[in-house]
Amino acid sequence: MVEGSGIKVGFGKVEGFRPARWPDEDGAKRFHLDLQVDDIDEATESLGGIGASQPDFQPGAGRSRVLLDPDGQPFWLTPRPTVVP
Repeated sequence: MVEGSGIKVGFGKVEGFRPARWPDEDGAKRFHLDLQVDDIDEATESLGGIGASQPDFQPGAGRSRVLLDPDGQPFWLTPRPTVVP
């Protein structure tokens, strides 16, 4: 369990788990995390240092970035919204 600022996210092992392929247009729909970051390049480098990788296929217009965790599960980095007073 990971928690902070009133948010809790739980993770668990699944027997017979098969990692997602990316992209996997024929696979079943899966949930993924969208993580808001201040600097996508900095976050990509930092997460790469702890085992994430960046696949060649990147959907969209470059505003967000897909990374893969060490098991191959995709997650997205998106820019943190700018708050205008």
